[in-house]
Amino acid sequence: MNNENLKILPYTATSLSVIGRFIFMYLLYKNKSTNSLSLIFCIISICSSSMWIYYSIINNDLPMIIRSSTELTLLSISSIYIIRNKLINNNNQILPS
Repeated sequence: MNNENLKILPYTATSLSVIGRFIFMYLLYKNKSTNSLSLIFCIISICSSSMWIYYSIINNDLPMIIRSSTELTLLSISSIYIIRNKLINNNNQILPS
């Protein structure tokens, strides 16, 4: 594989990672998730993406900066959605019928 072909590899990996996050978000939305494990996964992944952003900025790695920033944004949205669902679900259980 020559150097020109290798340049496309990080962008392909970034695209696949972002597509995976959108699938995760779709499943959260479809199932109206309140799953604590999904929330823990999001929080751990947010920490990981933040570290990767820092590392990528230091190494001037644009594909990884894009991937980590996008992932950080999507995971934050997912976390907020799960917390929102937990709060709504919790409020509905407290109210009398």
